[in-house]
Amino acid sequence: MEEIAKRAREAAQVLGGAPAAKKNEALEAFKRQLLARRKEIEEANDKDMVEAEANVKLGKLSSALFKRLNISGAKFDNLITGIDDIIKLPDPIGVVTYANKVAEGLNLYRQTCPIGVLLIIFEARPDAAVQIAGLAMKSGNALLLKGGKEAQHSNAALVSAMAAALEEVGLPSNCIQGVSTRTEISELLKQDKYIDLVIPRGSNELVRSIKDASRIPVLGHADGICAVYVHEDADLEKAVKIVVDSKTNYCAACNSMETLLVNEKVVSKFLPMLATGLSTKDDVHYKADQFCLPFLPPDKTEPATEADFNEEFLCHTMAVKAVDTLEAAIEHINDHSSGHTESIVTEDAQAAETFMSRIDSAGVYHNASTRFADGFRYGFGAEVGISTNRIHARGPVGLEGLTIHKYRLYGNGHTAAGFGGDSPAHTFMHQRIPGVSRTDDIPEAKRAKASHGGYTS
Repeated sequence: MEEIAKRAREAAQVLGGAPAAKKNEALEAFKRQLLARRKEIEEANDKDMVEAEANVKLGKLSSALFKRLNISGAKFDNLITGIDDIIKLPDPIGVVTYANKVAEGLNLYRQTCPIGVLLIIFEARPDAAVQIAGLAMKSGNALLLKGGKEAQHSNAALVSAMAAALEEVGLPSNCIQGVSTRTEISELLKQDKYIDLVIPRGSNELVRSIKDASRIPVLGHADGICAVYVHEDADLEKAVKIVVDSKTNYCAACNSMETLLVNEKVVSKFLPMLATGLSTKDDVHYKADQFCLPFLPPDKTEPATEADFNEEFLCHTMAVKAVDTLEAAIEHINDHSSGHTESIVTEDAQAAETFMSRIDSAGVYHNASTRFADGFRYGFGAEVGISTNRIHARGPVGLEGLTIHKYRLYGNGHTAAGFGGDSPAHTFMHQRIPGVSRTDDIPEAKRAKASHGGYTS
């Protein structure tokens, strides 16, 4: 495992210096190879689907994970479109975020750079392998991919195609490597010398197990216990539309609503409207508190337990609770939420602002479905996951979340001692340098490029 991680580090050092044109060339090659091998990939996916369906019947695999496996037909077309979206995004590397004239002849620049080597561990969703690989390539990061065993044939076919694409354009194939067994993962989590960041995508149990076992920083994509609060001043027709979409647009996603909070003043009117709005959906089930129970269909409703408000159902089941105030709604969400995404439905702008300021989650929405918590819908092209961590990347993690900074300092024999003493040779100026937005704009870099016919950022 150390050798796999070491190869990834070596590949990352090559990829990190690649210009934007070369990275986009690789992404175009991804498309070509995936399309050329489409039949092979879809056959591998069919094999996974057949095996998974049998495991669902045996109770060994959840129906939610099964739903995420398919990448054939229109979903395959979406993979290709997703790569096009990433190609169109601006290069996130070499962006100068700080330009400071420290002293005469001493200039400091802060620029974005790749993190290095990423280890992504994800359950089901083989399409995630392509999305993540595209973002890693665009951001100059090498990638180790570990998908779930339920998608092992699909993942192997996809990784093989992308590795061939890298060789086609002259980049190391080790920029993307697949990892197959659980034993390999446990060993890789010890390779903090070579791997810079672990991103687990899946259940809270998976995230916790990775955090417990890893020596490497972990960007956690935990449970999506998302809530919608219907305020007393909500437009109830609008609220029905938002709740139905939040719950049923794709219930197996981490950004689907699991908890519905309703102000007591509108419970008797709103819940029957909601039940009507959900009447055409399959397998709708409510776990409601005593206040809400009388207003929901008895054949689809049962009393809620406290544990239900900490549950990620990933189906058409929801926990329903009445609250008497906005403050009570905020308190409940902050106590029970996984910190993913919450929404308030109200026509009271001040109540919305209070909710959005006080709720401690990565996404806070007003009059919008929780299903918008997604890198593609945010305009990121795609995402490697959704982070609920309190670090540099929170919420949907796209290209910016896969970059860090380094500092360039250009001097001319300057020393720290030269700024001290009774007669200092230099004095600090700390003046902003205008007109520098990318590495190519740095005057010193421009001169080097003009003198030597180019350089690698």
